[in-house]
Amino acid sequence: MSNSNIGNKQPSLRKPVVLMTMGSQERKGHDYQVMTHKYITPLVDFADCVPVLVPTCCGIEDLETYLDMADGVYLTGAGSNIDPALYGQENETPGKGQDKNRDLFDIPLVKAAIKRGLPIFGVCRGMQEINVALGGDIYQKVYAEPGFNDHRENPEDPVDVQYAQVHGVKIKPGSWLRETLGTDEIRVNSLHGQGLRNLGAGIEPIAHAEDGLVEAIHAPSISPFLFAVQWHPEWQAAKNPDSIKIFQAFGDACRAQVRKSQIKRQQAA
Repeated sequence: MSNSNIGNKQPSLRKPVVLMTMGSQERKGHDYQVMTHKYITPLVDFADCVPVLVPTCCGIEDLETYLDMADGVYLTGAGSNIDPALYGQENETPGKGQDKNRDLFDIPLVKAAIKRGLPIFGVCRGMQEINVALGGDIYQKVYAEPGFNDHRENPEDPVDVQYAQVHGVKIKPGSWLRETLGTDEIRVNSLHGQGLRNLGAGIEPIAHAEDGLVEAIHAPSISPFLFAVQWHPEWQAAKNPDSIKIFQAFGDACRAQVRKSQIKRQQAA
């Protein structure tokens, strides 16, 4: 190999770093920050990214510092609901747990990540956070809304039954998701009592449940990659080809972000 070829050699592409915000959980009188194993492993195994777990209990003072190290943002599900005051409603589910620290971290995180052009992927609560961050709101009790089905799991069922594929999702023809999955309809699990009502600015629905509830969104007008789903693709993702494709697509978007960052650094050198 000539010296000129060595000089022109492109730097190897590092793995993307993806922020995953944690949630609050009380255990035996102690407050924990937690992230479920099932969300982490598909990001490593199929997106081929490096997860960085971010505490949400310390405010947003260091938000930009976290974003400086990030090539993507992954907002997961959780057992808590978003504080309805953040989208202009009274709380209709006072018996359900909330995590206001996560709310007050993740909503600014979404806005700041969009400003930086970072890929964003949301699951369940994460999709609802994205919608609220962009000015949308939520059905607090989908199961009590006329015309909608009950999308909750039975808490008494074994976990495998709770996460079983229980209803179809129709994918919008010509959409990014239709192109990515190569099908018009898939079967998904369903473990949520809340759902998107009015969509935030720039958000487009690209999949719906059989009752018309929004199950997947993207926002190509405001972000190169902003995609979220109401179901749980992380659950046993290795056994689900659709889930694998989704995580691979997010990983590809994060790798594109790494390449973009490397080009900027080379131009600035």
